[in-house]
Amino acid sequence: MADLDLDSSFIPALYKPAALLPITKHRESLLYLIETHPVTIVVGQTGSGKTTQIPQFLEKAGWCAGGKIIAVTQPRRVAATTVALRVAEEIGCEIGKEVGYSIRFEDVTSASTRIKFLTDGLLIREALVDPLLSRYSVIMVDEAHERSISSDILLGLLKKIRKRRPELRIVVSSATLQADQFLRFFTEDGGYEGPPGGDAGAIGSIISLEGRTYPIDVLYLASPAEDYVEKAVSTVFDIHTTEPKGDILVFLTGREVIDSAIEAVSERVSRLPPKSQALLPLPLYAGLSTEQQMYVFDEAPENTRKVIFSTNISEASVTINGIVYVVDCGFVKLRTYDPKTGIETLTATPVSKASAAQRAGRAGRTQPGKCFRLYTEDAFQSLPEANVPEIQRSNLAPFILQLKALGIDNVLRFDFLTPPPAELMVKALELLYSLGALDEYAKLTRPLGMRMAELAVEPMMAKALLSAPGFGCLSEVLTIAAMTSLGGNVWVQHDGEKRKTESSKRKFAAEEGDHLTLLNVYQAFVTKGRKESRFCRDNSLNFKALTRAVSIRTQLKRYLERFGVIVDESLTAPPAENKAEQIRRCLTTGYFAHAARMQPDGTFRNVSGDTVLHAHPSSLMFNRRADWVIFHEVFDTGSKIFVRDISKIEKNWLLQYAPDFYQTKSG
Repeated sequence: MADLDLDSSFIPALYKPAALLPITKHRESLLYLIETHPVTIVVGQTGSGKTTQIPQFLEKAGWCAGGKIIAVTQPRRVAATTVALRVAEEIGCEIGKEVGYSIRFEDVTSASTRIKFLTDGLLIREALVDPLLSRYSVIMVDEAHERSISSDILLGLLKKIRKRRPELRIVVSSATLQADQFLRFFTEDGGYEGPPGGDAGAIGSIISLEGRTYPIDVLYLASPAEDYVEKAVSTVFDIHTTEPKGDILVFLTGREVIDSAIEAVSERVSRLPPKSQALLPLPLYAGLSTEQQMYVFDEAPENTRKVIFSTNISEASVTINGIVYVVDCGFVKLRTYDPKTGIETLTATPVSKASAAQRAGRAGRTQPGKCFRLYTEDAFQSLPEANVPEIQRSNLAPFILQLKALGIDNVLRFDFLTPPPAELMVKALELLYSLGALDEYAKLTRPLGMRMAELAVEPMMAKALLSAPGFGCLSEVLTIAAMTSLGGNVWVQHDGEKRKTESSKRKFAAEEGDHLTLLNVYQAFVTKGRKESRFCRDNSLNFKALTRAVSIRTQLKRYLERFGVIVDESLTAPPAENKAEQIRRCLTTGYFAHAARMQPDGTFRNVSGDTVLHAHPSSLMFNRRADWVIFHEVFDTGSKIFVRDISKIEKNWLLQYAPDFYQTKSG
C-alpha cells in the first residue's frame, strides 16, 4: 500500500494545499535569486502565496542553519497573527514553536522559532537591542507598497545594515506599481560587489508571480450614493437575494460604521422569507482580539452566507477564502497630522486606484466574482493612483525618537524612501525637546530620552510614566498607560442596554475625568472581576479587553524594572484626593501639548484658540463642566473634531511642567 500523503490531506479545507498556489512553480528561480542577490523584490497579487510560502521555501533551503531566523514583517498586527497561525498549521507545529509571531505587547515565540512573523514597528524596536539584527538570515518586508511609516523606516534601516552585513538577504514584497522604486532605493549607492556567483554589482532583482485570479465583473453606481453605509447594507441584501452562492466582503471605513452596518443587517435578516439561506454578518478591524478576528476564516454553517464587514485590513496580507462578492464603499480612513494644530485626524478619504484594484481582486480568488463599487465610474477615473505615503502625513515624534535611539543622530540625512515634509520634522523635534527627550542640540537625553524610546508606548505617555515616581503615583499611571494602550473599548453595550451601560459607567466615574475612571475600572476588575465571572457581565465591562490590560501592564512594568525603576504595588486602598491630583499633574507632564479650555457653550478650544474640540460622547466629560483639560487623543469625523480620554487640570500646571512649550502673554 502506498504511503498516504499526509501533508495535503491534513491541511484543513480553509487552506489550499501549497501545491496549488501560483508561487510553487517559481520556487527554484526565487531561491536562486535570493541566493545570488542581497535584495529581491517580489511582485505578486495577494493570493499568490508569497507571504505563507516564501518563508517555508527559505527554511527548507537551509536559511535557518546555525540557529538563524527568517523574519517576515507585516504592516498590521492582524496579518502578523493570522499568517503565522496559518503557516504553523501548514508546517504542522504548535504556534510559538518553529513558527511564531510577535506584535506589540504579545510575543508568541520560543528558542525553537525559525520563522517569525512580526510587525515592522517591532523589528525596528529589536534593532534598539541588536542594531545589525544579527539573529536574522533573511528579512522579508511584506506589503511594502502600503507605505506604512514603519515599513518605510525599516527599509531605510535595512539599507544601512546591509552595508555592514553583506550576507543578509532582504526580500521586499510589493504590488506592481512600486517595485522599480524599491529596487532603485536599494541600488542608489552602487559600488557594491555582489556575493560570489552573482553578477558583480547586481544588488537586486525583481521577480513577478502572477496571482491566481478569475475574471471579475466590476459594477458601478449610475449616480452617487448619499449614504454609503446604507447603500452597502442594501447592496448586501440585493446580492443575497439575487446572486448565487458565495460569501460577501464589504469594505467600510472603521469600527463605528462596521458595528452599525452589522446591526442593520441583523435587523433586516429577521425579515427574510423563512426558508431562505441565512446571512451571517461578521466584523473585521484592528481593535478586535485575535480570537474574534479568526471567526472570519471559519467556514459558514450549512445553508448560510457569510458577509464580512472589514476595514482596509482585508485589502492585503489576509486572504479569506470563499469570497465571491466584494462591496467597496470607495473610502478609507487615513490618519493625517496637522503640524500647525498638532491634531491627528482620522478622515474618511476616497481610496486610490491601487487600493480599489486590490479590493476588487478579493472577489476573483476561487471562482469568477463581482465587485460592486458604491461610486460612479467617473468618480473612479478621478481617484489618485496611490495614497500619500504615511510618512508624509503623520506625527513623526515616535519615529524620530526611535531613530535617535538607534544612533541615527542626523535624522534629516536618514535615507527615507520618500522624505517627510520639513514642517512635520520640525514639529516632532519641538515636541520631543519640550518632553525632555532631546536636548537643545537635538541630541537624545540620557537616561530620559533613551528610556522613552524603549518603552512601547507613544512619547507623551512614556514621559508621564517616567515622571510618575516623582509624583508618587507610578502604579496608577502604569495602569492608565495599559488601559489607554488597548485600542479597544472597555465597555460593552448589548442591544437595548444603553441605560445599563450608562449606569455602570457612573458607578466607576471619577469626578476628575476619564483617566481616573479607567483606573477605578481596572482596580475593581483585578480585585473582583477576575474571580467572579459575573462581575464584567453585571457591569457592562469587556472581560477580554481588561484581561489584555493586565497583560500590557505587566509588560510595561517589566520595562520599567529593566531601567531600575521599582513599582510599589502595595495599593489596595482607593487613591486619596491628593493622589488624584498627583496623577493629573503627572499626566500633564506628558500631555501638555494636548490641552484645551472649555468655552461657555460646552465645547473646548485648544490653547491657541483656533480649533473647536468636542468631548466624545463616550467620555465622562461629555456634558460636564471643566475649565482646563488635557486629552489623550483627537480625531476628526468630518463634521466635528472629537477628543477622548479627558481629565481636568489646572492652567498653571501647563506653565509649570512645559515652560518651553507655553509662555503667558503679558498685557
